[in-house]
Amino acid sequence: MMHSLAISPGLLPLFALTFTVGTYLLGVEIQKRLRHPLANPVLIAIVLIGTTLHFTHISYADYFTGAQFIHFLLGPATVALAIPLVRSLEHMRRSLVPMFAALTAGSVAGILSGYLVVRALGGNQLIALSMLPKSLTTPIAIGVANRIGGVPSLTAVFAIAGGILAAICIDPVTKALKLHDPAARGLAAGTSGSGIGASQVIPQHTLSAAFAGVAIGLNGLITAVLAPILVAWLRRF
Repeated sequence: MMHSLAISPGLLPLFALTFTVGTYLLGVEIQKRLRHPLANPVLIAIVLIGTTLHFTHISYADYFTGAQFIHFLLGPATVALAIPLVRSLEHMRRSLVPMFAALTAGSVAGILSGYLVVRALGGNQLIALSMLPKSLTTPIAIGVANRIGGVPSLTAVFAIAGGILAAICIDPVTKALKLHDPAARGLAAGTSGSGIGASQVIPQHTLSAAFAGVAIGLNGLITAVLAPILVAWLRRF
């Protein structure tokens, strides 16, 4: 019989916390050295942690019990996005109309692409509904999935995977489109990849951080309103 790595219950929280932070910092260092889109710190950390848990036979429940302090910090970290937002209020006031237009278009595109791609590739209705909120931050995505009849656990996986994909693609895509405006880049990252996507552009400019934070929140709100309406329309076909 396979046994888990011998770590006393008292040391497991310290191990989980240290290992989680360490793998992410390693990912950041790899990203700095390679400067490649695939060298994403979140992706690297997920792969290293998942592989380690698999081979050491530590259950995810035990690992999460030790690393839950980091989970708790997600709330304050999200609230901290208000700091660059306050600093950029004047710029944001001048951009309200195009910003809301872009957010609405991005929300509709995220909803339709998530649903239609799955259906076009032969996926069933349940998977398509679970994929639909993929562009939202995970807690909101789970709530939307519950409301429209998706599978919340599957939606969580899609949301995290979508965020990582957005973080990997945002720089190459915006460079290819010659999109250099930091506000537009932040809006695109937050709308398409929520917090994980936004983390790629937040260090680049204050405006990127401000618009990414607004995009995360408002995209969740717009999608929560539009998703049930669009799902009712899509089910007719």
